[in-house]
Amino acid sequence: MFDSVNEIFEGAAAKYLSAVDADPARSNQHEIGGLPSVGFKGYLGTPGKSDRSHFPGTMAYLTDEKNTEFCRDEVTWYDARWKNPKRSPEYRLYYKSNPVTELIQPTDFFLVAKKRDGSLLLLFTPAGSSVEFQLRHLFGLSDIDQDFTSASMPPQTLILPIKLLLEDLGVKAFDEREVQNDLDMLLTRFPDKFPKTAEFSALAREVTDFDCIADSDEALIGWMEREEALFRAYERHVVSERIRSGFGASGDDVDEFIAFSLSVQNRRKSRAGHAFENHLGFIFQHNNLPFQKGGGTNVTENKAKPDFLFPSFSAYHDPKYPREKIFLLGAKTTCKDRWRQVLSEGDLQDRKFLATLEAGISSPQTDEMSANNLQLVIPKAIHGSFTEAQQNWLYSIADFIKMVRQAV
Repeated sequence: MFDSVNEIFEGAAAKYLSAVDADPARSNQHEIGGLPSVGFKGYLGTPGKSDRSHFPGTMAYLTDEKNTEFCRDEVTWYDARWKNPKRSPEYRLYYKSNPVTELIQPTDFFLVAKKRDGSLLLLFTPAGSSVEFQLRHLFGLSDIDQDFTSASMPPQTLILPIKLLLEDLGVKAFDEREVQNDLDMLLTRFPDKFPKTAEFSALAREVTDFDCIADSDEALIGWMEREEALFRAYERHVVSERIRSGFGASGDDVDEFIAFSLSVQNRRKSRAGHAFENHLGFIFQHNNLPFQKGGGTNVTENKAKPDFLFPSFSAYHDPKYPREKIFLLGAKTTCKDRWRQVLSEGDLQDRKFLATLEAGISSPQTDEMSANNLQLVIPKAIHGSFTEAQQNWLYSIADFIKMVRQAV
């Protein structure tokens, strides 16, 4: 497993886009200047006057609503003064128009990073978004303005949500070689098809050594990371086998291939959420907390199904049961705008809780959560991606367990 951003990237820099950068009426919107001042000649080289250096590039426009526009193309590093040999070189990065560039706006946060495999990552997101804070935490970027700032590339361990963000962008953040020895075990245990998520979650706990009573936060992150790595190793094997066998009678049925690709993506999205709930439930059970999960007849108003209700749904519906001894907890691997769903899942509870793995949520969003009496519960290892003021407000998993145990 990759331990730091330095193992994946050589270097990075970021800025806020100016009108000239983003407005097609004021520039051709195809070139990025200013990168030599933050060390990119060392990453991309110094092509001669008539030369061009070409790099595979990934571009993405990211928002907190998870509406991601994504494309891959070749980008070009060249001397913009190549026609004037008497002038000193001025190196720029050229890229073609694409669906991503059509979305960028002045003031957007922009990050460019050189990967160790020789490719480039170019990311755009609205200023002040949670995505911006996550990227700044990942690459070690403090003061940002309309000139490029070089990333400090901090050596700290990559936290799980950041790894998942990178994986969504096509950047390998899980080293599958670490679980290669487990692949035979996985294929022996699950020879025919993907197992149910509960089985994969149980396996992740079986092959790791975490004590969810002594340190529930560490256990949750450890189990989630281990399950993710095991799943991706198993998925890569299964998908590779399927690709080799082809699609349709002739092996080139496009519709069948698209249907298969969608099934792979949907499995990834749904599995992570179920795994999160599985491990949380295991932790609560082994910490002797009375709880029930929503579903079936376990509902609140308007047939809402909270992920976890402490101590029980019967207590929730009992008008004589003290409200201060009832706790409603939602569980979402990422918040985005979905955190508002939790607010409507239990009308009788003024204060609600949300467990998440989301890193670096913006201050405006957490302020809005607090104003709506929604308390975030986040594993301790992720707290460092938040501001100091936010960290003083956050609950860890251990904090939540202690609070419920004392009340019920």
